[in-house]
Amino acid sequence: MEDVNWVDLDEKKPNPPPQPPSSSLINERQSIPLEMVETAFLASAASLIWLINYYFPLGPILRIFFPIPLALIYLRWGGRAAGMGVLVSGLLLSVLMGPTRSILYIIPFGLLGVQLGAVWRRQGSWYFSIFTGTILGAFGFLLRFWLLSVFLGENLWVYVVNQMTVWVDWLLLRLGILAQPTPLIIEGVALGAIFLNSLLYLFVVHLVALLVFDRLGNPIPRPPIWVQVLFEYDY
Repeated sequence: MEDVNWVDLDEKKPNPPPQPPSSSLINERQSIPLEMVETAFLASAASLIWLINYYFPLGPILRIFFPIPLALIYLRWGGRAAGMGVLVSGLLLSVLMGPTRSILYIIPFGLLGVQLGAVWRRQGSWYFSIFTGTILGAFGFLLRFWLLSVFLGENLWVYVVNQMTVWVDWLLLRLGILAQPTPLIIEGVALGAIFLNSLLYLFVVHLVALLVFDRLGNPIPRPPIWVQVLFEYDY
């Protein structure tokens, strides 16, 4: 039997050297401040675009960019950051312009930015994102219309119906049709015009996002073939 050195057994084993933190943990810690800074910056940019367009309207140019910053937040950092971006934008506009105008931005443009970012991040098709965005935009327009009617104390929908009645009468007269449209038809035409306007708006937003986000390194899903052929652009 071999002799056992009991003295060596009693000696304490040296502690292993401390392991450096993994690279994934370091990257996660470094990304947290960057996520906060980018979210705050893009949310402030969205609020600034709305503020400038409200006091110095430039037609539809700035309106196209209303949901773009919030959609970019979702593409880069996910849903939680996009939700925080909507909250920051709403709070900032509440301070600068009041809660009423803050709500008019969040509904529908803030929610629209989150919806577009969610679909684009999951590589959804243009048809799906435009369809869902059209429904959300039209619903948001009607909700904003209702809020404005409440705040002003007047039913603005009656004004829209009256204007649409004049337009439909003029169109029927130009077509040589001698008929008087019913109020139900007039309201249906008004709703159809709202959905059509929302559809065209979403299509233009997709084109702008396609050009901008590709250059920022956060591309959205590729457009349908007919869009590529129509604009003769290599996507």
